[in-house]
Amino acid sequence: MKILQIAVGIIRNQHNEIFITQRAADAHMANKLEFPGGKIEAGETPEQALIRELQEEVGITPTQSSLFEKLEYQFPDRHITLWFWLVESWEGEPWGKEGQPAQWIAQYALNAEDFPPANAPVIEKLITG
Repeated sequence: MKILQIAVGIIRNQHNEIFITQRAADAHMANKLEFPGGKIEAGETPEQALIRELQEEVGITPTQSSLFEKLEYQFPDRHITLWFWLVESWEGEPWGKEGQPAQWIAQYALNAEDFPPANAPVIEKLITG
């Protein structure tokens, strides 16, 4: 059983749009939409991992972030702990740095069915405020 800790960035601009990327066709939960982020490495805090992952994946450096939600999710082959950070201030302009499709979506228009199931509670919280 894999046990993973994941730092996730909910990148929100001043128009209440969220920056979303698409998972690779060969990844776990292939082709689903996702908030950018990735595994927390040994010796890293969740916030340090968030900064590193957003620099690597979407080319931005968060300058202000706050913990939005922490939740655990059990898959048949893995147990994940997700640290969702709300990022509302950053340096740079986000883009799909690893070649992944990326887009801004209005916060109210997020659809949990388009994301891996572990994201559903967070999307619900974003939509309902």
